[in-house]
Amino acid sequence: MEIGFLGIVVIIGIGLIWFWNSLYIIKEWERGVVLRLGRLLPSAKTAGINLVFWPIETLYRINMRLETLDVPPQDIITRDNVSVKVNAVCYFRVVDANLAMSQVQNYQYATSQLAQTTLRSIVGQFELDEILSQRDKVNAKLQIILDTDTEPWGIKVSKVEVKQVDIPEQMQRAIARQAEAERERRAKIIHAEGEYEASQKLADAAKVLETQPTAIQLRYLQTLTEIGTEKNTTIVFPLPIDIINQWTRALGNGPASAK
Repeated sequence: MEIGFLGIVVIIGIGLIWFWNSLYIIKEWERGVVLRLGRLLPSAKTAGINLVFWPIETLYRINMRLETLDVPPQDIITRDNVSVKVNAVCYFRVVDANLAMSQVQNYQYATSQLAQTTLRSIVGQFELDEILSQRDKVNAKLQIILDTDTEPWGIKVSKVEVKQVDIPEQMQRAIARQAEAERERRAKIIHAEGEYEASQKLADAAKVLETQPTAIQLRYLQTLTEIGTEKNTTIVFPLPIDIINQWTRALGNGPASAK
């Protein structure tokens, strides 16, 4: 009786140990890839309590959440032969746990290496001005190529962003001079457009004054009022241009008539 009781206790103990080792709790953001005698089961285990027949079956947890991959700076020569250093960030997630487990040994490391090589090859196809001004175009092309290459691994690349573009100091000075020249060009154009508009308004005002001679007197009185409020010690004596023209013509005709 004692031996039988001890045997039952041993059997129950072994059963509890087996049950404990076969019981897995998978979190909501995880999937469990199961190998049965080395063969991959077609469907992964979902979230909750799952029973895996140990030691015949083995379970591997795969994280399905969005992961952030920091792509280290890469030395790149652009299409216009400018040496730059570019780094980026890549956002991806596992969409098929079985493929991520069976098709690649380490999907995180493989994605990192693929992102570095893709960054060097794609950015090298653009000119420096395009990389600086059309960064969305570069990001979209990087995302499409990475997503296509990682699709057989069960990975979805959702976004790729170029973070920083480091250019040589000589090129920075050249870009600064170019930007300064562009600003000066715009300033000159704006100044010229202002002068042109002002001349048009002055021509329109001259036409109005020509039709209304008394308006020039009112404008003259207004000018006197403005000067009187600012500089009270200033005396303004108006001398019409018509009188000066008459004097000039009289002086020009005087010596000729004397002869």
